[in-house]
Amino acid sequence: MAKINRKYIDKHWLMFLIRGGLAIAFGCVILFSGMTEVDNIVALASVFLLSMGIVDAVGALYASTKKHGWINSIIDALIDVIAAVALLFFAKNNLVLGVVIISVYTILSGVIDIFHGFLSTVDPTDRFIRILAGAAGCVIGLVILNAGGFEMMTFMRFFGVYMLIVGVTSMIYGAHNRAQGIEDKTARSVARKSATRKKAGKKSKK
Repeated sequence: MAKINRKYIDKHWLMFLIRGGLAIAFGCVILFSGMTEVDNIVALASVFLLSMGIVDAVGALYASTKKHGWINSIIDALIDVIAAVALLFFAKNNLVLGVVIISVYTILSGVIDIFHGFLSTVDPTDRFIRILAGAAGCVIGLVILNAGGFEMMTFMRFFGVYMLIVGVTSMIYGAHNRAQGIEDKTARSVARKSATRKKAGKKSKK
C-alpha cells in the first residue's frame, strides 16, 4: 500500500464524505428538480457554498489538532465563504457578475484539487481522483466563463454537473482514505505483535 503524505492532506476522511454528500445533493437539485427561478438558484448556491465553507472550517480545526494541513482547509473555507457572500449580495441583480463568480470559484477549486492531487499523496488512486476532479473544474469553469450566449440557468446547470463530479470523487476519496486508515492500523498492529514476539523470543533464549 502506498504511503499517504499526511503533511498535505487537508481534511479528515469524514470531511470528504460530508462534502461529497452536500455536493451531490446540490448537483441533483440543480439538474433534476425543475427549478427555473434564477434568484432561487443563486440563493441555493449561496447556502450550499456557505455549508461547504463550514465543513472546510471544521476540517481546518481538525487538521490543526494534527499540526498539519490546516492552512489548506482554511484556504478552501475562505474560497467557499467568499463565493457564497459574493453570490448572495452581488449576483442577484447582475447575472454577468454571477457567471463570473461561479466560473472563478469553479476554476480555483479545480486548481486546488490538482495541487492536492500532486502533493497530498503518492497513492495512484487518490492522485487520479483529485486530479480528475481538478481538471473537470478547470474545464467547466472556463466553459462557463467563455460561453456568453447561454442563459444563467444553463451556467448553473454546468455548475451542477461539476458539483456532481466533485461529490462522487469526494465520496470515493473519503471512502478510499478510510480504507487506507484501517489497513494502516491493521499493519501497525501486526508489526507490534511481531515485534513483541521477537522480543519474547530473545528473552527466552537468554
